[in-house]
Amino acid sequence: MNTTTETQNITLTVPKDILKEIKLIAVEQGQSISGLMTQMLQELVERRSQYRMAQQRQMALMEAGLNLGTGGNITWSRDSLHER
Repeated sequence: MNTTTETQNITLTVPKDILKEIKLIAVEQGQSISGLMTQMLQELVERRSQYRMAQQRQMALMEAGLNLGTGGNITWSRDSLHER
């Protein structure tokens, strides 16, 4: 199945010294500046999505709680743990 993604032009203001470096990087990678920026933005969106999924997994684990092998019975006191 062939899907196309709708695109939209944007205006981006970049300091001249940064733009010069971006042009060099794009040439080195055989891409246009637009292609390079699109790739970087896609990676940013993907990292954010992965972070949110990991965060949701961790929140679910925290809500479920962990089995510490105590059966819910605490058999020690703070003082006994810190005896010297």
